[in-house]
Amino acid sequence: MSVTAAIAIGIAMGIVFGFALEKSRVFEPGVIVGQMQMRNFIMLKVFLTAVATGAVVLAALNGFGIVKLAPKAAMYYADVVGGLILGAGIALAGACPGTTLAQIGAGYRDALFTLIGGLFGAMTYSYAEPTLSKTFLGQSSGKLIFSQLMGIPYWAGALGLAAVVALVLVGLETWRPWRDDLGKDVDGDLASASPAPSHIRTVPAE
Repeated sequence: MSVTAAIAIGIAMGIVFGFALEKSRVFEPGVIVGQMQMRNFIMLKVFLTAVATGAVVLAALNGFGIVKLAPKAAMYYADVVGGLILGAGIALAGACPGTTLAQIGAGYRDALFTLIGGLFGAMTYSYAEPTLSKTFLGQSSGKLIFSQLMGIPYWAGALGLAAVVALVLVGLETWRPWRDDLGKDVDGDLASASPAPSHIRTVPAE
Protein backbone atom coordinates (compact mmCIF):
# COMPACT_ATOMS: atom_id res chain seq x y z
CA MET A 1 0.00 0.00 0.00
CA SER A 2 1.36 3.41 -0.96
CA VAL A 3 1.75 6.24 1.52
CA THR A 4 -0.93 8.26 -0.29
CA ALA A 5 -3.43 5.39 -0.05
CA ALA A 6 -2.62 4.86 3.63
CA ILE A 7 -3.17 8.56 4.36
CA ALA A 8 -6.45 8.57 2.43
CA ILE A 9 -7.72 5.51 4.30
CA GLY A 10 -6.64 7.03 7.61
CA ILE A 11 -8.51 10.27 6.87
CA ALA A 12 -11.63 8.34 5.82
CA MET A 13 -11.54 6.23 8.97
CA GLY A 14 -11.03 9.35 11.07
CA ILE A 15 -14.10 10.99 9.53
CA VAL A 16 -16.23 7.92 10.23
CA PHE A 17 -14.89 7.67 13.78
CA GLY A 18 -15.47 11.37 14.45
CA PHE A 19 -19.01 11.18 13.07
CA ALA A 20 -19.85 8.20 15.28
CA LEU A 21 -18.22 9.87 18.28
CA GLU A 22 -20.29 13.02 17.83
CA LYS A 23 -23.58 11.24 17.19
CA SER A 24 -23.15 8.98 20.22
CA ARG A 25 -22.40 12.06 22.39
CA VAL A 26 -19.71 10.02 24.12
CA PHE A 27 -17.31 12.96 23.80
CA GLU A 28 -19.42 15.10 26.15
CA PRO A 29 -17.64 15.76 29.48
CA GLY A 30 -20.79 14.89 31.45
CA VAL A 31 -21.05 11.50 29.74
CA ILE A 32 -17.37 10.72 30.36
CA VAL A 33 -17.42 11.75 34.02
CA GLY A 34 -20.76 9.97 34.46
CA GLN A 35 -19.19 6.76 33.20
CA MET A 36 -16.27 7.09 35.60
CA GLN A 37 -18.81 7.53 38.41
CA MET A 38 -20.83 4.51 37.18
CA ARG A 39 -24.02 6.50 36.64
CA ASN A 40 -23.98 6.82 32.85
CA PHE A 41 -23.08 3.83 30.65
CA ILE A 42 -23.11 5.33 27.16
CA MET A 43 -19.30 5.43 27.02
CA LEU A 44 -18.96 1.78 28.01
CA LYS A 45 -21.54 0.72 25.41
CA VAL A 46 -19.79 2.63 22.64
CA PHE A 47 -16.38 1.22 23.52
CA LEU A 48 -17.68 -2.33 23.80
CA THR A 49 -19.38 -1.91 20.42
CA ALA A 50 -16.03 -0.83 18.98
CA VAL A 51 -14.34 -3.91 20.51
CA ALA A 52 -16.93 -6.26 19.02
CA THR A 53 -16.80 -4.57 15.60
CA GLY A 54 -13.01 -4.59 15.56
CA ALA A 55 -12.92 -8.27 16.54
CA VAL A 56 -15.23 -9.20 13.65
CA VAL A 57 -13.24 -7.14 11.14
CA LEU A 58 -9.90 -8.57 12.31
CA ALA A 59 -11.35 -12.09 12.26
CA ALA A 60 -12.31 -11.62 8.61
CA LEU A 61 -9.06 -9.96 7.57
CA ASN A 62 -6.88 -12.47 9.39
CA GLY A 63 -9.00 -15.48 8.42
CA PHE A 64 -8.66 -14.65 4.72
CA GLY A 65 -4.94 -13.98 5.10
CA ILE A 66 -5.21 -10.28 4.27
CA VAL A 67 -3.42 -9.11 7.42
CA LYS A 68 -1.01 -10.66 9.88
CA LEU A 69 -1.30 -9.98 13.59
CA ALA A 70 1.58 -8.52 15.59
CA PRO A 71 0.53 -8.75 19.25
CA LYS A 72 2.54 -6.91 21.87
CA ALA A 73 3.97 -8.50 24.97
CA ALA A 74 1.84 -8.44 28.12
CA MET A 75 3.21 -5.93 30.65
CA TYR A 76 0.91 -6.22 33.64
CA TYR A 77 2.60 -3.73 35.98
CA ALA A 78 2.81 -1.04 33.32
CA ASP A 79 -0.78 -1.68 32.23
CA VAL A 80 -2.15 -1.40 35.78
CA VAL A 81 -0.16 1.70 36.74
CA GLY A 82 -0.73 3.39 33.41
CA GLY A 83 -4.42 2.53 33.47
CA LEU A 84 -4.86 4.05 36.91
CA ILE A 85 -3.07 7.26 35.89
CA LEU A 86 -5.09 7.49 32.67
CA GLY A 87 -8.36 6.84 34.50
CA ALA A 88 -7.62 9.53 37.07
CA GLY A 89 -6.83 11.98 34.28
CA ILE A 90 -10.05 11.13 32.43
CA ALA A 91 -12.12 11.64 35.58
CA LEU A 92 -10.48 14.99 36.34
CA ALA A 93 -10.51 16.38 32.80
CA GLY A 94 -13.80 14.92 31.60
CA ALA A 95 -11.99 13.82 28.44
CA CYS A 96 -9.85 11.02 27.09
CA PRO A 97 -7.26 11.15 24.29
CA GLY A 98 -9.82 10.06 21.71
CA THR A 99 -12.40 12.70 22.61
CA THR A 100 -10.28 15.80 23.20
CA LEU A 101 -10.21 16.86 19.54
CA ALA A 102 -13.96 16.25 19.25
CA GLN A 103 -14.51 18.50 22.26
CA ILE A 104 -12.36 21.22 20.69
CA GLY A 105 -14.38 20.94 17.49
CA ALA A 106 -17.62 21.18 19.48
CA GLY A 107 -16.46 24.39 21.15
CA TYR A 108 -15.23 23.23 24.57
CA ARG A 109 -12.42 25.73 25.12
CA ASP A 110 -11.07 23.96 28.22
CA ALA A 111 -10.33 20.95 25.99
CA LEU A 112 -7.41 22.95 24.58
CA PHE A 113 -5.69 22.70 27.96
CA THR A 114 -6.40 18.97 28.04
CA LEU A 115 -4.75 18.60 24.63
CA ILE A 116 -1.72 20.62 25.72
CA GLY A 117 -1.42 18.53 28.88
CA GLY A 118 -1.67 15.31 26.88
CA LEU A 119 1.07 16.40 24.48
CA PHE A 120 3.26 17.44 27.40
CA GLY A 121 2.65 14.08 29.10
CA ALA A 122 3.56 12.18 25.92
CA MET A 123 6.76 14.18 25.58
CA THR A 124 7.65 13.59 29.22
CA TYR A 125 7.07 9.85 28.85
CA SER A 126 9.28 9.68 25.76
CA TYR A 127 12.18 11.01 27.84
CA ALA A 128 11.36 8.87 30.89
CA GLU A 129 10.72 5.60 29.02
CA PRO A 130 14.38 4.43 28.88
CA THR A 131 14.59 4.73 32.68
CA LEU A 132 11.15 3.24 33.33
CA SER A 133 11.91 0.25 31.13
CA LYS A 134 14.65 -0.76 33.59
CA THR A 135 12.22 -0.86 36.52
CA PHE A 136 9.43 -3.31 37.35
CA LEU A 137 7.25 -1.41 34.90
CA GLY A 138 9.36 -2.75 32.04
CA GLN A 139 8.92 -6.41 32.98
CA SER A 140 7.21 -8.46 30.31
CA SER A 141 5.38 -11.77 30.54
CA GLY A 142 5.71 -12.52 26.84
CA LYS A 143 3.01 -12.49 24.22
CA LEU A 144 -0.27 -13.80 25.58
CA ILE A 145 -2.92 -14.69 22.97
CA PHE A 146 -6.19 -16.20 24.19
CA SER A 147 -6.89 -18.13 20.99
CA GLN A 148 -3.49 -19.84 21.20
CA LEU A 149 -4.10 -20.80 24.84
CA MET A 150 -7.42 -22.35 23.77
CA GLY A 151 -5.83 -24.07 20.78
CA ILE A 152 -8.22 -22.49 18.28
CA PRO A 153 -7.71 -20.25 15.22
CA TYR A 154 -7.62 -16.52 15.86
CA TRP A 155 -10.73 -15.86 13.80
CA ALA A 156 -12.73 -18.30 15.92
CA GLY A 157 -11.58 -16.68 19.14
CA ALA A 158 -12.29 -13.19 17.81
CA LEU A 159 -15.81 -14.12 16.71
CA GLY A 160 -16.40 -15.77 20.09
CA LEU A 161 -15.26 -12.60 21.85
CA ALA A 162 -17.56 -10.51 19.66
CA ALA A 163 -20.51 -12.76 20.54
CA VAL A 164 -19.83 -12.47 24.28
CA VAL A 165 -19.49 -8.68 24.04
CA ALA A 166 -22.75 -8.52 22.09
CA LEU A 167 -24.54 -10.40 24.88
CA VAL A 168 -23.07 -8.01 27.45
CA LEU A 169 -24.27 -5.06 25.38
CA VAL A 170 -27.79 -6.48 25.18
CA GLY A 171 -27.78 -6.92 28.96
CA LEU A 172 -26.52 -3.37 29.54
CA GLU A 173 -29.08 -1.87 27.20
CA THR A 174 -31.88 -3.83 28.85
CA TRP A 175 -30.74 -2.67 32.27
CA ARG A 176 -29.92 0.94 31.31
CA PRO A 177 -31.46 2.05 27.98
CA TRP A 178 -29.32 4.65 26.26
CA ARG A 179 -32.25 7.04 25.93
CA ASP A 180 -32.45 7.22 29.73
CA ASP A 181 -28.78 8.16 29.99
CA LEU A 182 -28.55 10.51 27.02
CA GLY A 183 -29.38 14.09 27.91
CA LYS A 184 -29.63 13.48 31.64
CA ASP A 185 -26.25 14.97 32.42
CA VAL A 186 -24.64 15.44 29.02
CA ASP A 187 -23.49 18.93 29.87
CA GLY A 188 -22.05 17.82 33.20
CA ASP A 189 -24.53 19.90 35.18
CA LEU A 190 -25.80 17.60 37.91
CA ALA A 191 -28.17 20.26 39.17
CA SER A 192 -30.18 20.13 35.96
CA ALA A 193 -30.45 16.35 36.24
CA SER A 194 -31.62 16.39 39.86
CA PRO A 195 -35.32 16.66 40.65
CA ALA A 196 -36.54 19.83 42.31
CA PRO A 197 -36.68 19.72 46.12
CA SER A 198 -40.02 18.60 47.54
CA HIS A 199 -40.67 21.97 49.23
CA ILE A 200 -40.48 23.80 45.89
CA ARG A 201 -43.74 23.76 43.97
CA THR A 202 -44.12 24.73 40.34
CA VAL A 203 -47.03 27.03 39.72
CA PRO A 204 -48.45 26.86 36.17
CA ALA A 205 -48.76 30.15 34.35
CA GLU A 206 -52.31 31.39 33.80
